[in-house]
Amino acid sequence: MKIHEFQAKQLLKKFGMNVPDGRECQSVADVEKAWAELKAPLVVVKAQIHAGGRGKAGGVKLCKSLEEAKAAASALLGKTLVTYQTGPHGQVVRRLWVEKGSSIAKEYYVGIAIDRELKLPVMMVSSEGGMEIEEVAAKHPEKIVKAAFSPRKGLPMPEAQKLVRAIGIRPGQEPKAATFLVNLAKMYVDLDCALLEINPLITTQEGDVMALDGKVNFDSNGLFRHPELLELRDLHEEDPKEIEASKFDLSYIALDGNIGCMVNGAGLAMSTMDVIKLYGGNPANFLDVGGGATAEKVAAAFRILLSDAQVKGVLVNIFGGIMKCDVIAAGVIEAVKQTKLGVPLVVRLEGTNVEKGKQMLADSKLPIIAADDLDDAAKKICKAVAAH
Repeated sequence: MKIHEFQAKQLLKKFGMNVPDGRECQSVADVEKAWAELKAPLVVVKAQIHAGGRGKAGGVKLCKSLEEAKAAASALLGKTLVTYQTGPHGQVVRRLWVEKGSSIAKEYYVGIAIDRELKLPVMMVSSEGGMEIEEVAAKHPEKIVKAAFSPRKGLPMPEAQKLVRAIGIRPGQEPKAATFLVNLAKMYVDLDCALLEINPLITTQEGDVMALDGKVNFDSNGLFRHPELLELRDLHEEDPKEIEASKFDLSYIALDGNIGCMVNGAGLAMSTMDVIKLYGGNPANFLDVGGGATAEKVAAAFRILLSDAQVKGVLVNIFGGIMKCDVIAAGVIEAVKQTKLGVPLVVRLEGTNVEKGKQMLADSKLPIIAADDLDDAAKKICKAVAAH
C-alpha cells in the first residue's frame, strides 16, 4: 500500500525525524489559510499523487507570494499530472502539500528496501540526492553505500555513523544525520514497510538535517497489525479494478496489454504471461484467483477482467490441484452469461475433475475456445485477438 508524501512526513515526524512545516490542502482557500499560518517568505506547493517525477512534470511550484501560491493551486488542483511513473494516462491531483521553503546546503539520498539474497533490510545512502537513484546506480554505482541490518536489533549507531561519513556529511551535522538514519530504520521495521525512501534528505544552511520528500510503501501482508495505517489509503490513487479485486481476495495487477489472463497460482500466472509474450501477445493483467476459489470468485474475476476496455481477448489457464476444474468451468460459464462476452475466450483446464470441467464448457454452447496445453492456449488467444 502506498501513501502520499504529506502522510509520509507525518509518520517521519512521529519517529523523531525532522521535516519542513507544512499543511495539506484540497482547495485554493486551504492554500490561502496555509500561507497565513506558515508565515514564510517562500512556500513550496506540491501535487500529491502516488508517483515520482512530480517536479519534472510541473507538479512542484516555488511561490514567493500569496498570489503565486493561489495561482499554483488553481493550476494543479484537478489537473491530470503525467510523470515517468504514472504512465501516459497520468493521475488527477486532488490534494496539495504546502510547506515552508528550506535553505538547502546539500542534497542526499536515503532509502531502505529488502535485499532478497541477504533476507534483510538494507539501507542505501548516496551523496547524489535529488536524482533518480536508478540513474545513479547505473552511472555511478560507487556513490551508493549500503548497510544491511537486523530487524530485531535495528541499525546500530556506529553503522549509521559510517554511512553518514561515507556520503560526506559535515562533521558538525554527523550526529543529527546518524540519529536520523537510526530512526528511519526503526520506522521501516515497526511499520512493516516494503520501501522507505527520502529523496532528497537535506542539510540546511542553519545546520539541520531534514527530509525534503518522503516515499513509503507498506507490505500489505503486515497491515493487519496497523489498522491506523489503513486509514491513510487513498482509493483515488488506485486502479478501480485492483480495488474491486481486493474485495474478493484476488491478486490482480493491471498492465498495458490487451489479453486478459485468469490463472491460479502466481508462478503459473507469470509463466502464462511469458508464453503470451512469446507468441506475440501482450498481457493486460496479472490475475491469480488462488487455490481455493469458488465459482462466485471466478465469476467476479472474469467481470473485473472484462471491465478493462483494453482487453480484446481472455485466456483462462487453470491447473486444478486443490482447485477443481469443474468449479472453474461453472464460474466461467456464469461469468460469460452475466457479461455478454464480446471478445474471444480461450480456456485451458488440467488437473482435478478436468474431464467434467471440459464437458461442462462444451455443453454450455457458449463461444469458448478449448485448448489442450499452455502453448496451444497462447497461440489460439493471440491469433483470435489479432483477427478480432
